[in-house]
Amino acid sequence: MNFDLDAINSQYADDPEGLIRWAVSLGKKSVVTSNFRPFAAVILHMCTREQPDMPVLWMDNGYGTPATYQVADEITKQLKLNLHIYHPRRSRAHREAVEGVETPGVGDPRLVPFTQEVKLEPFERAVREMKPEIWFTAVRAEDTEERAAMKPVSITKNGLIKVAPLLKWSSKDMHEYCKKHGLPNNFDYFDPTKVEDNRECGLHTVS
Repeated sequence: MNFDLDAINSQYADDPEGLIRWAVSLGKKSVVTSNFRPFAAVILHMCTREQPDMPVLWMDNGYGTPATYQVADEITKQLKLNLHIYHPRRSRAHREAVEGVETPGVGDPRLVPFTQEVKLEPFERAVREMKPEIWFTAVRAEDTEERAAMKPVSITKNGLIKVAPLLKWSSKDMHEYCKKHGLPNNFDYFDPTKVEDNRECGLHTVS
């Protein structure tokens, strides 16, 4: 690592576009992850303005709402995303045929292996295959307690430079950005690995 992590976090704490510009300038292979949740277009717009061909990684667990898939297509077309979709090794239809249509809830011991199957394993596979060095993520401090303790730039357990430019942004900030740039948005979203809005899905606690 050829930069001062504390200095970068201090310098760009309130400058998401400047932080993205700095990270891209490192000349390392970057990816930005998205699940096309509400306000997903914000970081995708910011990142592709700096690097139009930046790979966008979507771990599609197969449980998205129709509106989520529709807005994913709309954003992809509008921003001309270089989209890479990773699915679980077992389809939703396969899982439901064997285990039933209900997804596990909080406190259900099946939730951990379910999350590993539909989100963590596809992400780990994507990282192995795409070999990124920088990971842009749209996590925000107001999402969960765990995210409130994060820094804009950190180093993951497997050595990725994890960049969270929107960490300090509010929902109002996100809404205003979408409105300013004419970006699609959708609030009909559900993540079965989180179950509850203020709960971590696991991706940002294991990485």
